[in-house]
Amino acid sequence: MSNIRYLRTFIAVARHGSFSAAAERVALTQAAVSVQMQTLESDLKHALFDRSGRIVVLTSTGRAMLPRAEQLVALYDEMRALGAEASEVIGSVAIGGVVSVMGVLAATVASLKVAHPRLDVRLITARSLELARQVESSEIDAAILVEAQGKIAASLAWAPLYTEPLALLASKMTGNVSASELIRTRPFLRFERTQRTGVLIDRALRKQRLVVNEFLELSSIEAIVELVRQNVGIAIVPLLRNCNWTRDTALRVLPLAQGVPHRAIGMLERKAHDRYVLTSAIRQRILEGMT
Repeated sequence: MSNIRYLRTFIAVARHGSFSAAAERVALTQAAVSVQMQTLESDLKHALFDRSGRIVVLTSTGRAMLPRAEQLVALYDEMRALGAEASEVIGSVAIGGVVSVMGVLAATVASLKVAHPRLDVRLITARSLELARQVESSEIDAAILVEAQGKIAASLAWAPLYTEPLALLASKMTGNVSASELIRTRPFLRFERTQRTGVLIDRALRKQRLVVNEFLELSSIEAIVELVRQNVGIAIVPLLRNCNWTRDTALRVLPLAQGVPHRAIGMLERKAHDRYVLTSAIRQRILEGMT
């Protein structure tokens, strides 16, 4: 279906800002991309690009056409998926994830690729705020990240995957000292406050009216856990889905009081994009792994 291919190319040019970059994405020559876009503009009877500068820029008509093109391509891909074999997952997709979910995401992708070798996945790691920006700007197709507080952009869709309770971690060297005594007396290792997980931990501390002995602030949950193992201090962190801390002979994992918020993990993607079938397959496999 040539018009759908042309729309895919149009979307690639719009996202990547040049015919040459789009050519790499859709596996065409730069000349073929140029011919397709000229044909599409002729068919629609409107110029879609301003070619006067060094960078290809969408015209006002092109900007108006882009979300409609994404919707049409996404719908066509859904129709193809309905007509294909139920087990068929084919294509390329870029998925982002915060560091603490990469274990779950990488394992999911690996299992999918064993069953579907024609699936090509590129994984990107960044913080939740940066990943959300990359999804909205079409730099990546979807991201697994921490749920934001408040509303998200109207162009985006959020699908919850799982939650992780907050827990108090301490070294086994602390013996049987209670959670309240640990919080009162031990140095506190804090996850970075500017990140969504750090904000959630702050909320939990305020909700429980806990006063901690600030010691270090770090941007890595894994680094915090290692310092706890060494008995440098204690920490409140999400009980990661893929961790084995409860079986770690160097750690104590103590639950917090009821009512403490859980960290919500989900997939963020644009409401209409041309990789929807692939992101749906990954999302569904993660959900299956949660049961």
